Amino acid sequence: MSRLFRALVPLSLLAATVTATPAASAAVAGSVAPEFTVTTTASTVASRTDRRPMAGAVHDPVSGSTYITWSGQHADNYVQAYDHRRGTWSPPRKIAAGESDPHNYPTMLLADDGHVLVFQGMHNKALVMTRSARPHSAEGEWTQTEISQGKAASYPMPFKTANGDIYVFFRETTQELDPSVPTDTRPMRYVVSTDDGRTWRNSEQLTGKPFAIGSTGRADNMNEIYIGQMRYERVGGRERVHLVYTLAGGGPEGHKHDRYHRNMYYAWFDPADRTFHSAGGRDLGTQIDDADQEQHLKIADTPLVLPGGMKTPDYIQLVGVTGARPFVLWFTGDDNKVLHDFASVWTGTRWRTTEVATGLRVREAERVDASTWRVYATRDGKPDIETHLLSDGERWRAETVIPTAKPVQRVELVTGFRDPARIIATGASSDRDVKVADGDIYVAGLRPCRLQLPVLGCLSR
Repeated sequence: MSRLFRALVPLSLLAATVTATPAASAAVAGSVAPEFTVTTTASTVASRTDRRPMAGAVHDPVSGSTYITWSGQHADNYVQAYDHRRGTWSPPRKIAAGESDPHNYPTMLLADDGHVLVFQGMHNKALVMTRSARPHSAEGEWTQTEISQGKAASYPMPFKTANGDIYVFFRETTQELDPSVPTDTRPMRYVVSTDDGRTWRNSEQLTGKPFAIGSTGRADNMNEIYIGQMRYERVGGRERVHLVYTLAGGGPEGHKHDRYHRNMYYAWFDPADRTFHSAGGRDLGTQIDDADQEQHLKIADTPLVLPGGMKTPDYIQLVGVTGARPFVLWFTGDDNKVLHDFASVWTGTRWRTTEVATGLRVREAERVDASTWRVYATRDGKPDIETHLLSDGERWRAETVIPTAKPVQRVELVTGFRDPARIIATGASSDRDVKVADGDIYVAGLRPCRLQLPVLGCLSR
């Protein structure tokens, strides 16, 4: 390293927030790795949560605020707001009860009328929405309503389209509606609002199909859909919602809920006509059934096994696009309970899968440029969030480490983020029972580059 470069990169100063320590291997062509600032917005408050990496927070450019939401004691839902002009966080505000179930986590978006909307799937029972009292604000008394078109819902996954339409995908536990249906029949459905969440219609009303994604008669009893992540992207005038999922069910043991997991699948959804498509571009219409997913959507075959007692592939998977090619990140366990991380990328004719790491739980990803994504990952029982770079859907390298005081259980990218609030990370609780809530809530963002040069990149932060 030259004396000039050393002069351009001063030692980090102590501050009220913590700064990430760049990994030495991340320096490329003389540039410095990104530095993250980390703020603990609430201490010893988070319970265990089953939230997927989607819609945990949103930035509001009108108010200059970032709103975050998380699960506290008894899985109750809380919100906080960051004022970017003042650089201050509001105290946690309880807006909804979680009924002591970690499945009843909050997801969040900003409606076009400025109201913040928080969605919960009250595990296998109902889809509910909690609305902020005023537009562009988290203050005041929030109001909650049940979305009657979303009965027997779990795992809400909301997104908003360019015209303001709001979609919420959810998994239906059909047996709650028809006791004659096996417990491991759990397809995906969705609801849509075209008036900022005031009225709703569900996918069956809109398409005439009983479900959006699912199956009812597989010989292996794997008729449950577990979407790991959905990612809305708008490129020019084109909108696509990429999704990745695995199957669950009783397998060789008969009709049992979530006993085994099996296989990886990818599809994308077009909100313009509510049709699903394969990576190769095949139009599957308004419903994905078992024949569709097996013939056109399958990324990888995985066996019906429980290595080390672990369900594998894991519930969490990530999805993105590099160039025009979709990719997914997913992980499995082995008999020694070692995690194996895979990247699968569409080549144009088939899926190519590479093992890129071991020991990591991939938590979230964000686009860096046309071909590179930053991946946020954690290691079981250890603090900190590692970031890695995935290029072209298969080349993997370490980037930096974001320090946290305690282990982290969930990471979500802030929708429309503005630094220093780029991601929200929910700290792990010390007990699976949600009456215990001792995890921290962290928000992290990139420190701006002070000296950016062509080719060399950032030389000082």
